[in-house]
Amino acid sequence: MKKKPETKSRRIPLAAALAVALLGFTLNDASAMGGVQSDKSLLDLYREGGAVMHLIALCSVATLSLGAYCAILIRRKRVMPPAVVSQLSHLMAHRDVAGAYEVCKANPSPFTNALSSALLKANFQRDMYNKPAMENAIADECFREETRLMALINYLNTFAVLAPMIGLLGTVAGMITSFSALTAGKAEATDLAKGIGEALICTGGGLLLAIPAMFLYFYFRGQASVMMGDVHEKLSEMLDLFTGEVTPQSIYAVTGETPAEEIVAEQA
Repeated sequence: MKKKPETKSRRIPLAAALAVALLGFTLNDASAMGGVQSDKSLLDLYREGGAVMHLIALCSVATLSLGAYCAILIRRKRVMPPAVVSQLSHLMAHRDVAGAYEVCKANPSPFTNALSSALLKANFQRDMYNKPAMENAIADECFREETRLMALINYLNTFAVLAPMIGLLGTVAGMITSFSALTAGKAEATDLAKGIGEALICTGGGLLLAIPAMFLYFYFRGQASVMMGDVHEKLSEMLDLFTGEVTPQSIYAVTGETPAEEIVAEQA
């Protein structure tokens, strides 16, 4: 029996953390590239960034937490539980509408939610058991489920866009500090260094947050689209089983997937 490879989305928060660490070390060693040695740690740089760095830190925690939650939420086993899909395939092939509906309600997921909405449209008195109405119900529910997932994923994009703006706020604050020193008649380099350093650190901090947040946004957006596409494809296959347009044996001959009846027999 052929199985689709499962998405290893649980590794994404770790990858994002490693990316942030690498970027942090890059910034910390930037002065060494110019031949200037510095013993400042990342914590020292954080403190020199001023109050704006606290906002960036809060957004960083929120981004990592949201990324971890998306990795848990957007999984194939959660969107399309294999055991439930096999059971529903068997029930749909035997046109057991009541049994399939009970299974859907007992195992809520994007897949079962879409199928249960279609089962409510089933009508044995209509041609093809009212298949066009069932297909429309599946399309509508799949769209709603994908919209729910995207509503969560879009917050990653919000942090990716917001982070550079927060960094720019710190940049402006640092430049104001430097110009205030000039206005007060302090023209020494040490007098200007504090404000300029604050400006650059805030800019770097905003980019440190924006880069992994943007990566996570595009990754999970793609995963959600692919998974919901697979959900719609599998539900269309079940409708064909339900109406008798295809048989489990024909599906096995084309896709190599084990027919629903054999799956149930193996599980028993």
